[in-house]
Amino acid sequence: MRKRILTALLAGATLLALTACGKASEEDTTITVAASSAPHAEILEQCIPVLAEQGYTLEIKVMDDYIIPNTSTESGDVDANYFQHQPYLDDFNASNGTHLVTVTRVHYEPYGIYAGTCNSLEDLPDGASIAVPNDTTNEARALLLLQDNGIIKLKDGVGLTATKNDITENPKNIDILEMEAALLPAQLDEVAVAVINGNYAIDAGLKVSEALAAEKADSEAAQTYANILVVKEGNENLPKIQALSKVLTSDAIRDYINNTYDGAVVPIF
Repeated sequence: MRKRILTALLAGATLLALTACGKASEEDTTITVAASSAPHAEILEQCIPVLAEQGYTLEIKVMDDYIIPNTSTESGDVDANYFQHQPYLDDFNASNGTHLVTVTRVHYEPYGIYAGTCNSLEDLPDGASIAVPNDTTNEARALLLLQDNGIIKLKDGVGLTATKNDITENPKNIDILEMEAALLPAQLDEVAVAVINGNYAIDAGLKVSEALAAEKADSEAAQTYANILVVKEGNENLPKIQALSKVLTSDAIRDYINNTYDGAVVPIF
């Protein structure tokens, strides 16, 4: 009798174990990613059929919010997120005690110098006015882009902390006008040129491909502010995460980005 009971218990335990293993296996083939609607979710959608061929189901949860994607990744409600850059992630981890890490960098959204009353950087007149964003990070990116194009020179080493007080050379006596980033496109008729954030340029109907100059992929700003695929620490080497990372940085996705966004979104891989 005891032998029959023991056998039954062992059989039941084996069935439960097999059921649990089957469930875990099924879950391991589903990848849930929190992402901003554009361009992040759009780019992820292109990964769905390729991952399906590999046996994975990619579920995209659109969250146009900068908090919930990270807290959901930390809690395990989603496997990963794709919406932010490294400086934001570092600050979020420090402020919230989360343990999120970068798997790979995917794209950046370049700043451009757009024509106002002047149609050429070479023809900027002495004393010309150039409008730039007035918040710290965005102003630094704008100044670095002006430096990369020979318009000004900044103090060595200031990098992404630069302000106009760090300008050491200004051969054309350029007047740097700091203003709210969202207002820059509307000021193009009042300044020689303006350095405008990618999203505000797009909203204003400006094309990065038609800018007088734009951030290059190897620039400090592009490398620093590349948008990244993020997971909870310890999950970065899971097979399904590595599969997503590989597809997200494939030639097919590079081609999709280049052919879709007209320079407003640029692959960083």
